[in-house]
Amino acid sequence: KVSLFGQYLFQLEEAEEEDKFDILVSVKDPEKIGAVYYFYSEILFQTTLPMFRNKTFTVKRRFSDFLGLYEKLSEKHGPNGFIVPPPPEKSLLGMTKVKVGKEDSSSTDFVERRRGALERYLQRVVNHPSLIQDPDVREFLEREELPRAVNTQALSGAGFLKMISRATDAVSKMTIKMNESDVWFEEKLQEVESADQHFRKLHTLVESLVIHRKELSLNTASFAKSAAMLGSAEDNTALSRALSQLSEVEDRVEQLHQDQAENDTFSFAELIADFIRLLGAVRGSFDHRMKAWQRWQDAQSMLQKKRETEAKLLWANKPDKLQLAKEEITEWEAKVTQYERDFERVSATVRKEVIRFEKEKAKAFKRQIIKYLESMLQSQQQLIKYWEAFLPEAKAIA
Repeated sequence: KVSLFGQYLFQLEEAEEEDKFDILVSVKDPEKIGAVYYFYSEILFQTTLPMFRNKTFTVKRRFSDFLGLYEKLSEKHGPNGFIVPPPPEKSLLGMTKVKVGKEDSSSTDFVERRRGALERYLQRVVNHPSLIQDPDVREFLEREELPRAVNTQALSGAGFLKMISRATDAVSKMTIKMNESDVWFEEKLQEVESADQHFRKLHTLVESLVIHRKELSLNTASFAKSAAMLGSAEDNTALSRALSQLSEVEDRVEQLHQDQAENDTFSFAELIADFIRLLGAVRGSFDHRMKAWQRWQDAQSMLQKKRETEAKLLWANKPDKLQLAKEEITEWEAKVTQYERDFERVSATVRKEVIRFEKEKAKAFKRQIIKYLESMLQSQQQLIKYWEAFLPEAKAIA
C-alpha cells in the first residue's frame, strides 16, 4: 500500500510543477482587542486576476467572519454538490483561556493552531476554481470592514457536529431507498467513510505522541537538573566536569524534544485534523446528491399520483375537473424533467469535486510528510552531534 501511494504521489509531481496558485493567503499573528482576537489576512497576488482591484492588500477579520463566510458558501454551493472547505470549529475551552488572559503554553498553542487552521482554510477556499468566483469571497478578501457575522453559534465544536449529524439523519430518513446506478459513487463513499475512521484513529495516536514527547521533555529537564546538582557535589574533577557537561547536553536535548512536539502538532496532527473536517464536507456533497435524487423520486411519485387521479376522473366521467388534472400533470412532468437534470448536474459536480479532493489530499500529504520527515531527520542529526561532542568528556573520566 505504501509503494502504491508513493507511485501515485510520483505521478502527481509533474502536475504539481504546473500548479501555480493565483493567490497566496497569509493569516498573520493575531491581535487581541478586548476579548476579541483579530487575524490579519494578507492576500498576496502572484498573477493578475481581473475580479480583484489590487494585487496586494491587508484586511482585518474576526474569527466569526471566517465562520460567516463558510456559512454563506455552504448554503449557496453545498446543495449543488461542491465540497466547501470547512473552517476550524469554535473551541469554548480554548477561547475562555485566551479571553481571561491566561498566557500559558496551552493558550499559546491554541492561538497558533487557530491561526494556522484559518490560513489553510482560507487558502483552500481561494484555490477552489468555483468558490474564488463567489462575490462573498471577493468581499471577504477586499472589503475594508465586513458586516458583523450572525448565526455562527451553530458552528461551535458541538454545534458543527450536530449540524452534520442532522444532515446525515435527513438523508438516512429518505422515504425511498436509493438504488445506486453508478458503482463509482458507492465505492467512493465507502472510501470516504473508511478514510474518516482511519484519520480519526491516526489523529488520536499523534496527539498521544505529542503528549509523550512533552513528558519526555519535562523528564529530560529534570534529569539535566539532577546531573548538574550531582556534578557540583562530586569531588572527582573529571567526573564532575563530565556530569556538568552531561547536564548541558540534556538541556539541549530537552529543547529538541520540545521542538519535535511542536513539529508533531503543527506539521502532522493539524494536517490530519484538517482532513477529518474536509472528509465531513466530502460526505456532505454525497448527501446533497442523495437529496437531489430524493427530490427527483418524490416528483416522480407525485406525477404518478396525478396520472392516477386523471384516470379516476376519466372513469367517473368528470370533465369539469379533468382539465385541471391535465394541467397538474404537465406541471409535474416539467418538474420531473428538471429534477432529473438537477440530479445529473449535482452528480457530475460531486464526481469532479471528489477527484479534485483526492488529488489535493495526495499533494498536501506529500508536502507535509516530506517536511515532517526532514524535520525529524534534522533533529536526530543534531542529537547525534550533541552526544558525539560529549563522548570525549565521558572517556576522560579517570
